[in-house]
Formats: sequence, C-alpha cells, structure tokens
Amino acid sequence: MKTLKKIVISLAMAMSVAAISSTAFAAEKKDPNAIVREAAEGTIAKIEEAISLIEKNGSKEDTVTAIAEARQLQKEFRYELTERLRQRANDKLRVAREAFESGDAKSAEETLKASLAQFKEMKTTYDAAHK
Repeated sequence: MKTLKKIVISLAMAMSVAAISSTAFAAEKKDPNAIVREAAEGTIAKIEEAISLIEKNGSKEDTVTAIAEARQLQKEFRYELTERLRQRANDKLRVAREAFESGDAKSAEETLKASLAQFKEMKTTYDAAHK
C-alpha cells in the first residue's frame, strides 16, 4: 500500500511539473524569412566592419573576430538559388582571414570587398523572391 501511494504521489508530481513546464517549452517561433534576412544583414554588417577595421588599422583581434562572426552568421543565410554563391563567398571570407593573419592586409581587404559584393548580390536575389 505504501509503495502504491508513493507511485501515485510521484506520478501526480511528475504530471504537474510537465503541465507547468510545457508552456516554457512553447517558444515563440520566428518567421524563417526573418531569420534569413537577419543573417544576411548581419553578415554584410560584419564584413563591412572588418573592412573598416583594416582601413583604419584596427586591432588584429577585432578584425579576425569580425570576419569569424560574419562566417558564423552566413550559415543561417540559406536560400536554394544562392547556395553555391554563398559557399564561394564563405571561402573568400576564409581566405581573407588567412591573408590578414599572415600580415597581408591589402589582399585581405580586396577579398573581403569581393565577398561583400557577393553577399549583397545574394541579398538582392533573396529580397526579390521574398517581398
């Protein structure tokens, strides 16, 4: 009898915890288009920041961080029609970071500008299809 009582009490407690916490699990769902748009804008902003830091002879750490953040943000910038272009632009970000780390700021800046142009082109294509 005591065992049955413990089981019933445990079950009641588990159900009440599950009922209360289910509202916590119901997170607000974001519009997928908004996520992609934010990723595109964030990527472009971080690339522009990296270019600005190079032009102003900013710290190496800040510049590398801006490039790394752009590479992370671009992962959410998914659109089927621009996927190959996104991969190429990401490769340019990697090349720019490597060039900057090796001390070739001029080459890094040129590569970042090329990557920026590609991301802007991708955003234009995405925006045209998702008005």
